[in-house]
Amino acid sequence: MLMASAQAHGIAEGDKGYIAEITGVHFISFMYLGAKHMFTGYDHILFLFGVIFFLYKLKDIGLYVSLFAVGHSSTMLLGVFTGITINGYLIDAIIGLSVVYKALDNVGAFQRWLGVQPNTKIATLVFGLFHGFGLATKIQEYELSQDGLFANMIGFNIGVEIGQLLALAAILIGMGFWRRSASFFRHAYTANIAMMSAGFMLVGYQLTGYFIA
Repeated sequence: MLMASAQAHGIAEGDKGYIAEITGVHFISFMYLGAKHMFTGYDHILFLFGVIFFLYKLKDIGLYVSLFAVGHSSTMLLGVFTGITINGYLIDAIIGLSVVYKALDNVGAFQRWLGVQPNTKIATLVFGLFHGFGLATKIQEYELSQDGLFANMIGFNIGVEIGQLLALAAILIGMGFWRRSASFFRHAYTANIAMMSAGFMLVGYQLTGYFIA
């Protein structure tokens, strides 16, 4: 049970058989599956939440989300079409660390502890690459039919980006209300510590799954 819950990139049971059995082009179906995965992927949502936490301008939000999308999309497609896989537990542990990194960055920990500030744009792109490999690894477990694979994966990838935009819209609406309240800056540190704790929990779940699998 623990190992099953540890898979942040798991695909719903009802979708597994569908993915494994169909052949040919099912563009819309795969687009729906991609959107569903992204919108319900708590690791992705936590990372996006951290990325935009202190971003106020739409152009800045667009830039960072685009960097994440480029990384996520490229490695997902690369992994599926080249057969590159990474142990699912280890890649999801790295994804958990991406959440920890972003929370630490938001509270200025790197500047205080190390006297340096990591390049946040490069970090967002790099962690996007890891997020994409995590999804590609899970997709390949279901031995997709090569018939229609290219079109289906393009549809899946478009769906992932649609899901990301929906999740981002929901986050921005909630953040918009919160930022207008007096409690935002008072509780911003606590919120990021909670996010960091969630990231460490994800890492712990994944490493536990890796060692007992």
